Amino acid sequence: MDRIQSKRRSLVKAMGGGLAAVALPLPSLAASKQIVVSDPGGPYTVAYRKAFYDPFEKQTGIKVVSVARESQPVAQFAAMVQTRNYIWDVTTLTLSADIPFLEERGLLEPLNLKAADFPGLMPEALTANWLGVDVYSTVLAYRTDKMPKEHPRNWAEFWDVKRFPGRRSLRRNPLDTLEQALMADGVSIDQLYPLDVDRAFRSLDKIRKSISVWWTGGAQSTQLLQSGEVDMLSLWNARAQAAIDGKAPVSIVWDQGLYSIEGWGVPKGTPRAAEAREFVVFCGDAKRQAAFTDDLAYGPTNLKAYDFIKPERAALLPTAKDNLKGMRLPDPAWWQKNRQAVTERFNAWIIA
Repeated sequence: MDRIQSKRRSLVKAMGGGLAAVALPLPSLAASKQIVVSDPGGPYTVAYRKAFYDPFEKQTGIKVVSVARESQPVAQFAAMVQTRNYIWDVTTLTLSADIPFLEERGLLEPLNLKAADFPGLMPEALTANWLGVDVYSTVLAYRTDKMPKEHPRNWAEFWDVKRFPGRRSLRRNPLDTLEQALMADGVSIDQLYPLDVDRAFRSLDKIRKSISVWWTGGAQSTQLLQSGEVDMLSLWNARAQAAIDGKAPVSIVWDQGLYSIEGWGVPKGTPRAAEAREFVVFCGDAKRQAAFTDDLAYGPTNLKAYDFIKPERAALLPTAKDNLKGMRLPDPAWWQKNRQAVTERFNAWIIA
């Protein structure tokens, strides 16, 4: 019995020491709470650090560690949830390309947010599991030195190689490109869906020989425009703005643009879901969204942000009233259902 009691005292003493050893660091652990946020890197990280990461740290004491993600994060996102190996807690995801896939498979942490929580938020910028914070648009841009008097004002005129001769470029991707082909063939922007895929490819057949470059990356599209390798092309508005900021003679046509919404999603099951959700809510604030537009020529989803953006800067952003009115969002549900088949057909068409 004495031996047993002695062992018990030794065990309690050891446990007490162990508990003391565990308890001592707890205040410092609480003080060093953090989340890992992934974004596309480059100008995104600079703009988001200023608008979201640093202010959130200051307000909450939760450190934001930012990492650059892959250009297509869905596979990595799914793998994290399935293996429960969370290398980040929040990431940017695109409404049309990513959210339907992830929601259908239950891979997103529910956020339980309401539109009423964010006065001024675009209706499309909120789902049960995702909050959109910025908008970019695929637009038509052209070199003003090559077309000083007349220039294409829509996709039908971009397709008109006789009236507007010159070197052209389109994105090597069916998303946006099929919509542009249909608008060039006379389909109204508000009547695009469901896409008439056969008609779109017939329209692409008409322009195919006049496409000098099928671009695959945003930096490439800016370079094509800035260097003068092409005279007109379809590209993301911030990439066109980068050429303009680089003093290239370039102008943007907003009419018939196709906008996309990027925002924050949280991988289901991350142990830091509460902190991640707090961060997502923080990013819906109008004033916070206004701050990223100084460095990133994308539009805020909370339209009240324009109360804090200078008019000359607002004119360059996709969600400014005059720019947004002639654009639309590609249908996420249609692309979720048809993307694989259409992409396979597009890739085969390109190399045929």
